[in-house]
Amino acid sequence: MNKREFIKKSSAGTLGLMLVPSILKTGLFKDRLRTAHIGVGNMGMADLEAISSHGAVEVVALCDVDAINLSAAHKLHPGARIFFDYRAMLDEMGDEIDAVIVSTPDHTHAPASLMAMNMNKPVYCQKPLTHYVSESREMKKVAAEKGLVTQMGIQVHSFYDYKLATLLIQSGIIGKVHTVHAWSPKNWGYDGPLPQGEDPVPDQLDWNLWLGTSKERPYKNGMYHPGNWRKLMDYGCGTLGDMGVHIFDTPYNALELDVPRTIMTKCRTTNGFGFPEKNTVTYEFPGTQYTGKSLKWIWYDGPGAPEMNEDLLLPGMEIQKDKEYADKSEENSISLDAGVAGENELPEQGAMFVGTKGRLLLPHFMQLPKKIRNGKYVDISDEIAKVSEEHHLGEPIRNYASEGPKHYHQFVDACLGKDTTSAPFDYGARLTETILLGTIAGRFPGETLHWNAETAQFEEEKANQYLAGDYRNF
Repeated sequence: MNKREFIKKSSAGTLGLMLVPSILKTGLFKDRLRTAHIGVGNMGMADLEAISSHGAVEVVALCDVDAINLSAAHKLHPGARIFFDYRAMLDEMGDEIDAVIVSTPDHTHAPASLMAMNMNKPVYCQKPLTHYVSESREMKKVAAEKGLVTQMGIQVHSFYDYKLATLLIQSGIIGKVHTVHAWSPKNWGYDGPLPQGEDPVPDQLDWNLWLGTSKERPYKNGMYHPGNWRKLMDYGCGTLGDMGVHIFDTPYNALELDVPRTIMTKCRTTNGFGFPEKNTVTYEFPGTQYTGKSLKWIWYDGPGAPEMNEDLLLPGMEIQKDKEYADKSEENSISLDAGVAGENELPEQGAMFVGTKGRLLLPHFMQLPKKIRNGKYVDISDEIAKVSEEHHLGEPIRNYASEGPKHYHQFVDACLGKDTTSAPFDYGARLTETILLGTIAGRFPGETLHWNAETAQFEEEKANQYLAGDYRNF
């Protein structure tokens, strides 16, 4: 179905809602929430389903630049009005919308969210919050000035294991933390050749609206829409901006970190188009009450992540030099001694806190954290029971279908005055700024960049050009 056909098929229902006095205007904000959804494909569809599963939600508007995505969402909510352009949606339906959900590619997060926020709409925006540091700061500022309910889309923030790990760290279970290692072997990078030429734009896609405020670029099949934009600098934030936000979240929250002082990335030389397929990013943060005088944070992504070191050794593991492995330009290989099955292998994705009284391993996701001290696992069941009881965590639930909507429902309930959000833009902006500083450092591999949080500038002037982008009129 192309755009023109979809509009024809949907116009009767849309015009009906426009011309008939709408019952939407008779509802009270405190009783229900009328939501508008910008981006309803892939993660946007998951967001739509999770938000609309709340009994107080009425979906009144749907927007997507792809008619196929829009058609699928409209079948679920046939009473909602449909749009290709979020600007038209907000202009035409401002009085009929109570809250906005933004689930677009990263480069459109801030333009769409800020338009809604400046109309005094609460916003739920997918992670990472923005594409540029300047946008993160602006979204945090507007949310605070207007007193808006906001939430960044990091669903695991509301899961049992992550809340538990936060409380355990803050209880001092491993003492003061001086180092964090975090990793994901996902590859949201692109080391291939730059695309040449152009392909016809699919009938169902409005390419100009997909590009939005980013610079004009010819369409290429399979390169941008629907799924590969995360790999590309103009639209996404790489693996660091995808899985990194989830995996950073708990250590960042538990240690009450602000933004880093220095950032250094080990990766290939930038090609100005795609993120490197393999990265090691080292941050140095100012200390907090839960850390030493400073905190070292090392992030690893891409095939083979993490790079093995002694901080990551589990009981039954040892690092040894291996000539065959070394010939493949890797530093170390891992040799496993006999041990408990499943306990002597690092989780595919996760984080390791290193403190003065041991280490805490937090797998990603839906697994209990594990304490390690003097090369052995330590039974922390009593500590877990105590923390769970004191903070009313209940029993761990290992069901994403039931747990996933909690973060969304928290946002809805906060809009209705019944709860508060746990990942508001005040928090999400700082976490996103940290992530984005790492992606900028990837443009200068091997160089240490020094960040001034007060001025929001690097000491290295050459890096400051990447803190904001030139918005295209579209």
